[in-house]
Amino acid sequence: MSMSELEQEDKEILESFEKDEWESVGDPNRLAQLQSYAKATLAKDKRITLRLSSLDLDAIQTKAIEEGIPYQTLISSILHKYITGRLVERRE
Repeated sequence: MSMSELEQEDKEILESFEKDEWESVGDPNRLAQLQSYAKATLAKDKRITLRLSSLDLDAIQTKAIEEGIPYQTLISSILHKYITGRLVERRE
């Protein structure tokens, strides 16, 4: 795809958006979850250093990508859920 084709496609998308032809397909529960992640991220006031195995870090980063959040936020969220008693073990 050439740059001019991309620019034309961008213009068409913008025009469509401005005509109110788009509608949200967002999940309100997912939005609330992401907002809580953002709030928790902004509330951080301490820094730690943590050593993990490469395999664990790769797995955490993969999960974070699936969730659409930074891996540090995922680690923080897991720790927060653990200390508040909200981390639930999944039984298969």
